Amino acid sequence: MKKKKKTILLVDNEVDILDFLGYNLKKEGFEVHIAQSGVEGIRIAETILPDIIVLDIMMPGIDGIETCRKLRENPDLQNTPILFLTALRDDITEESAMNACGDGYITKPLRPKVFLSHLKAHLRRGKSSGEAGKSNHKRKFGSLKINTKKRTVKLNGQKIPLAKKEFNLLVLLSSDPGTVFTREQIFREVWGIEVLLNTRTLDVHVREIRKKIGKEFISTIKGIGYKFMDENMDE
Repeated sequence: MKKKKKTILLVDNEVDILDFLGYNLKKEGFEVHIAQSGVEGIRIAETILPDIIVLDIMMPGIDGIETCRKLRENPDLQNTPILFLTALRDDITEESAMNACGDGYITKPLRPKVFLSHLKAHLRRGKSSGEAGKSNHKRKFGSLKINTKKRTVKLNGQKIPLAKKEFNLLVLLSSDPGTVFTREQIFREVWGIEVLLNTRTLDVHVREIRKKIGKEFISTIKGIGYKFMDENMDE
């Protein structure tokens, strides 16, 4: 039986970029769909449900960040990998992109091999991303409950909405309370070893988790990484 091609949706208002990426992706065996605006990208994504989406950030009308937020409102697209493509390199833009529930951040100018490595890294992880400790899918830490199978988090009985990467990060840290996870380990397990991200991205995600579940559960180990704190564990 013929192997089904992976589908990718490219959203960018620059035709040259779409042609360049489309050509290289088709050579790699991808089924490529293109859109030249956020509105068109949303319509196509909801129709074809692609395996992965690449969004340019600076587009007229609805920019890439707002497009990502709207895509995440669709239950069928909540776990679809979304990578941002941009010429901007500042921390504020990257923070906004990640807060919009994006999965990666690729800067221009583009190098085909690097670009393809980003895509393949996310596709390889697929549903397994962030599933450390899956056999023990129910975890309870005082008022905090985590169910890795249902992908839910509850605090004092109330369901806490977490973005996909936030949830995966929390699952990883809580898989071994008290253990220090280095920044390198966290990027490898949650984002994938091939994905190159500004280290500020991790700090942003930790800050968002703390806002939602409280500061007491995740401790910063300066210069190394983070660890999950269980009030019942022996130090």
